[in-house]
Amino acid sequence: MVSAARIRVILRRVPVLALAIVVLVAGIAGAFHTPAMAQEESRGWSLRDLLFPRRSERIEPPPRQIQRARPPTKARKPRAASRRPAEPTTPIVEKAPDARTVLVVGDFMASGLAEGLDAAFAQNAGVRIVVRGNGSSGLVRDDVYNWPEQIKSLIETEKPAAVVVMLGSNDRQQMRVDDVREQPRSENWTKEYERRTEALGKAIASTKVPYLWVGMPPFRVAKMTSDMLAFNDIYRSAAETHGGEFVDIWDGFVDENGAFVISGPDINGQAVRLRTDDGINVSKAGKRKLAFYAEKPLLKILGLSAPGGVTTAAAPAGAPVEAPAAAPMEVDRTVPMLLSDPALDGGSELLGAAPLKKADRPGEKFAVEGKALKASPGRADDFSWPPKVNPATAAAGSDKTTAINP
Repeated sequence: MVSAARIRVILRRVPVLALAIVVLVAGIAGAFHTPAMAQEESRGWSLRDLLFPRRSERIEPPPRQIQRARPPTKARKPRAASRRPAEPTTPIVEKAPDARTVLVVGDFMASGLAEGLDAAFAQNAGVRIVVRGNGSSGLVRDDVYNWPEQIKSLIETEKPAAVVVMLGSNDRQQMRVDDVREQPRSENWTKEYERRTEALGKAIASTKVPYLWVGMPPFRVAKMTSDMLAFNDIYRSAAETHGGEFVDIWDGFVDENGAFVISGPDINGQAVRLRTDDGINVSKAGKRKLAFYAEKPLLKILGLSAPGGVTTAAAPAGAPVEAPAAAPMEVDRTVPMLLSDPALDGGSELLGAAPLKKADRPGEKFAVEGKALKASPGRADDFSWPPKVNPATAAAGSDKTTAINP
């Protein structure tokens, strides 16, 4: 008899033997299995599929691709970077030793105005623009820079033919009046500001040099804009009281509604950027536009007809200089003519100016007297009844017979 221990050993080995038999049978079956048979039998799952996958299910590596050498390509020329067309540069003429001086004074806005005037008179060898500004100055902080006291020494040093003043951008701050700090545009502040403005105008007038006082433009902040409007009224009064001329530039930097604008038309009418992003400073085109407003009255003081005109250096400051008479220019153009002009159709006078001649021809009788022509018998416009018979037609139709006789 087989012992119990022997039986337990056999039972432990049964799973291993069974698995070995299954593997052996699967290997023999796979040896005789063909692809055609695999396509015909059902594709059910079995242990063989797990241990020995069919060829169709094996993941074959992709075929190696042979890279062929490409023909060399022609080197492309690098594209030129698109550049903005350069602005036309104005040739600068070297100033004559005896050129007349235009002195520009004020704050940082005056410095921008001087740049615009320098560009305007760049081709005039007889006019030199000199700027003596202080960017942080104004009429409020006279402890920083006192314009009524300094202007006389500046004029004596530069000996200008004209003075251009522009300031006020830094004056929106407290002002010390009798050891009291007054708020901007309060009653005492305004009285003191008017007094200092009058003092500056009086100091320039005492030098007997003609001057222009250029007003302030609007700013982005609404409160600053309203303050500049009030300042301009004070500047205008001081300039006109003491023999100067006030130049109003306000309309050049606002829209049709009077509001502040960043961009607008330049001196040529082209839309450009006039102000910087801070809403205070002006751009290059804006500086030129500032000078455009001061250009005409300045030309009048210098006695010029154009910024590039000829000036006499020996002439006294502010004296008008007579420009040489230019030859009359021959105008070759068609004279404007109205549609109601009698010469348009070759006539020399309007209708009804002279009595009309007696109408003789039938067309004239119809147009002048309103008498229509008599209709020919048998014509479409012959409405007589009974209808008249044309003799020529009657003679020609006498040989014809009608289909129906009355």
